[in-house]
Amino acid sequence: MLLAMDVGNTETLVGLFGDVDGSAPDAMGFARAVGERGLAYHWRISTARERTPDEHAMVLTQLLDLEGLDLRTAVSAMAICSSAPSVTTQLRRMANRWFRGLDLTVIGPGTKSGMAILYENPREVGADRIADAVGAYDLYPGAVVVVDMGTATVFDVVSAAGEYLGGAIAPGVAISLEALYANAAALRSVELVPPRSVIGRSTAESIQSGVLYGFAAQVDGVVERILAELGDASVIGTGGLAGLIAPHTRYVTTVEPWLTLHGLRIVHERNHSRESP
Repeated sequence: MLLAMDVGNTETLVGLFGDVDGSAPDAMGFARAVGERGLAYHWRISTARERTPDEHAMVLTQLLDLEGLDLRTAVSAMAICSSAPSVTTQLRRMANRWFRGLDLTVIGPGTKSGMAILYENPREVGADRIADAVGAYDLYPGAVVVVDMGTATVFDVVSAAGEYLGGAIAPGVAISLEALYANAAALRSVELVPPRSVIGRSTAESIQSGVLYGFAAQVDGVVERILAELGDASVIGTGGLAGLIAPHTRYVTTVEPWLTLHGLRIVHERNHSRESP
């Protein structure tokens, strides 16, 4: 089975892909036929830059053990995309020590993505952005806009011909709230849930309204301008906060929470023609 890891600035998404034969659940419906490899298990953990290679192996062992799986026998290949270079280095070391001999893909310069990158400097495109674009174009062939709502809000644009065109990057909810609390002494942290109305009747509700509807409006505003240049396109939401914000947007029609893992699997298979058992 393929172990895929999407390392974000705040959270790391871990997925285990295997043959969907009725014996294991397909967590996201990406396996469209019996025998096609789908996401059987998934976990979300904090990104910890101080973890050593051995600690990473320990955490993965514990996660698989929750499902009754043995890490050393269940995993036959690994794929990694990371926004944290220091974590990437430690994960490479982990793979070299604990999974030596297995097919390993780490998305970066020189990795075969199967998608033309039309950025001025393709090496600047983040690994997660490539995985999102590849996964989105596979699921929704044609022009597509991916809105990844995580630590940053990232917009990625793919042409109808399957070319990565570029996008936009804006501060995400967590970054904006940290700045707000740090610079406004009278404001306190609140739970991110929809308020009773747009017009907040308490400080907590006012913050919730500003965050939820403000970021939804930001997404719609940027997407509207992208579509004005691109033309008609599917608009897909992903990332840890997509489930909260996307329902309040006009343009995000579908949320794919495991999109990055799906794209990561495709990139891995394009770099290793021999299928993992």
